[in-house]
Amino acid sequence: MNLPPSSRLQLTPDLNICRILNGMWQVSGGHGRINPQAAIQSMFDYLDAGFSTWDLADHYGPAEDFIGEFRRKLVATRGQEALANLQAFTKWVPRPGKMTRQLVEKNIDISLRRMGVESLDLMQFHWWEYRDKNYLNALQYMAQLQQEGKIKHLALTNFDTEHLKIITEAGIKIVSNQVQFSLIDRRPKVNMIQFCQDNGIKLFAYGTLCGGLLSEKYLGQPEPRGGMLATVSLRKYKNMIDAWGGWNLFQQLLTTLKQIANRHGVSIPNVAVRYILEQPAVAGAIVGARLSISEHREDNAGIFDLMLDQSDYNQLDTVLSNSRNLYQLIGDCGDEYRK
Repeated sequence: MNLPPSSRLQLTPDLNICRILNGMWQVSGGHGRINPQAAIQSMFDYLDAGFSTWDLADHYGPAEDFIGEFRRKLVATRGQEALANLQAFTKWVPRPGKMTRQLVEKNIDISLRRMGVESLDLMQFHWWEYRDKNYLNALQYMAQLQQEGKIKHLALTNFDTEHLKIITEAGIKIVSNQVQFSLIDRRPKVNMIQFCQDNGIKLFAYGTLCGGLLSEKYLGQPEPRGGMLATVSLRKYKNMIDAWGGWNLFQQLLTTLKQIANRHGVSIPNVAVRYILEQPAVAGAIVGARLSISEHREDNAGIFDLMLDQSDYNQLDTVLSNSRNLYQLIGDCGDEYRK
């Protein structure tokens, strides 16, 4: 399987990425038991298929360690030059509080060591409490570490437009912001996209498939409850669907997606992800990789052969216009983490 050139994006002069990022939240627990050896072998399969870009975090269980072990095996079996085809974007999610240069560097060094790299491709920073302004100090120290070569590029996770503006005006160069963005959650369209376009910032979208709910598996099915929602992703995004408009409206959306998918000869997930990739400022969508449990590489490849037309958008808008306004209900991107 070879992905077409349209699967790639030149994010920065030194980072050419796959627009479908392999999400590693799924190895952190709550998504099924992961076999480490099988997981590493599966990572080779993703890379060989063209899915070369990984999204992870310091708190995603063994995710950073998996990247480190994968890099070591890649060098051992294919040589040092094989690493040029691999991109790994991690996150630092500290507890709010006083930020010192020593504390910041210590945590960056932990990620460097776990991942087996001299410089982090992209460090995505998350902060839980806006009232604690120490996030600016943390970012300024990270910018120093970037100048010293420990970080290649600085990015954010789940920052709203207001605070993205504060950070930008403080002179901190941000490459991207990772936010929840799907057919269900379209809050980035309100303010975030325009600000990012104006300031040369890209978006990475997660939750694009609502943990797997946006798929044929749930079309025509009764509303899942309790034990039927077997992963933390399913439980999280089922709550989002409830806030958005409920299961009946969701079934209308799935039916519409199936009609569009059939017209193009693709799957419901293909249409859902393609919709997000076609939004302005979006660099890529993060699709969870349940390493050693299940994989959807072949189906995901279909995303890059698909282009939605105006009739597809019109059909979707007819359903989506009946949903509740999540921006009014929840607030801007990431506000659900700060309530």
